[in-house]
Amino acid sequence: MIEQLSESIPIYIEQSGVIAPILFVLFHLIRPLLFLPVIFVCMVGGYLFGVIYGSIFSIIGLTLMCIIFYFIVRKFPNVLSRFEKMNNKMLKNRPLTMNQIMILRMVPFAHFHLLSLYVMEQTNSFKEYAKYSFLGVILPGVIFTSFGQMIIDLPLFYSIFLLLFLSVIFIGVRKRSIEKQKSIQWRKFFSVGE
Repeated sequence: MIEQLSESIPIYIEQSGVIAPILFVLFHLIRPLLFLPVIFVCMVGGYLFGVIYGSIFSIIGLTLMCIIFYFIVRKFPNVLSRFEKMNNKMLKNRPLTMNQIMILRMVPFAHFHLLSLYVMEQTNSFKEYAKYSFLGVILPGVIFTSFGQMIIDLPLFYSIFLLLFLSVIFIGVRKRSIEKQKSIQWRKFFSVGE
């Protein structure tokens, strides 16, 4: 169901004419509900609108997503505690600098909202949070959108090859992280028994 929806939304946006940019920004906002990576939505923007307009619309959508996340976390403390648990598992409370957060924003499979949480921790006000969130999504918005335009500009054979290559990398990274989790759990199991 979600897979079909994620495939049909870009087609619907493409056919919607003048309101396509608004629908694309909304696509960014519902992206977390569809469990889609940021890079996918930005690539769709490059495919539909080209690098310049796709980047602008992606930056707007990503910035709005950061702002919505800020208010959701403030309104619902359970969401904050969930992300704090994730933070404890991933970084073991090692603080990140703002520069590190900005670099991590460019990693396609970094958790977008967890990075927004780090920005919240580093800033003192909503205005400062919004500023750094905006600055932090500019470069990934442009880079990821460029991938979408690049796929259009490549001949069909190379586009298919690139998509297959990215799929293999995505699946490989995912399997490797699952295997790593299993090996860590295996080691924990035997260290408890000793």
